[in-house]
Amino acid sequence: MSWPDMGPVWLTLQLAAVTTLVLLIVGTPLAWWLSQTRARVKPVIEALTALPLVLPPTVLGFYLLILFSPDAPLGAFWITVTGDSLSFSFTGLVLASCLYSLPFMVQPLQAAFEALGRAPLEAAASLRAGPVDRFFTVVVPLSLRGYLTAIVLSFAHTIGEFGVVLMVGGNIPGRTRVLSIAIYEHVETIQYDQAHLLSAGLLVFSFVVLLLVYVLNRRFPMGAR
Repeated sequence: MSWPDMGPVWLTLQLAAVTTLVLLIVGTPLAWWLSQTRARVKPVIEALTALPLVLPPTVLGFYLLILFSPDAPLGAFWITVTGDSLSFSFTGLVLASCLYSLPFMVQPLQAAFEALGRAPLEAAASLRAGPVDRFFTVVVPLSLRGYLTAIVLSFAHTIGEFGVVLMVGGNIPGRTRVLSIAIYEHVETIQYDQAHLLSAGLLVFSFVVLLLVYVLNRRFPMGAR
């Protein structure tokens, strides 16, 4: 049994890392707003955020493929600015992965923020701490469990993506051929030994991720510093 090509593994890790970082930046303010607002539009935003949990990945991937097409306004704009296409590119994979993994970042953070209550923020405000200062010195430390869970789940979910990345990125070696696509190709070409190695690695990784989430939830109770 020969050792499989590690290119898809490194590309997948890179995709998961970039996606998680982007989601951390975008998901934090969104989750905070959802946890604090009483706007009537809140259920709509929550439903849109959670939509990837129930929407078939191929459906999301299909519409993203159309959106990223050179004939679409976004796709044409991206080509004009960068000279490269969003579809069948690593950048397109990142954008698609961010949308597909969005609820795995936002929902744990929103739950952590909502569990804080008003008392810690009011205490910080009484000490003349500004909104930004209160968030980074009070909210973030007290929401550590939510952040750890969100980061781990977002990273792991991106690792296992298939339908969305296949529709948007295809199977271009060194560019869009991620781990799940490589496994699918090995099965299609009856290279079961290669598929076994990659699948077993992904299985172990998934188990370790879930174990890590449960351990972190026990070690960092909600609201702990």
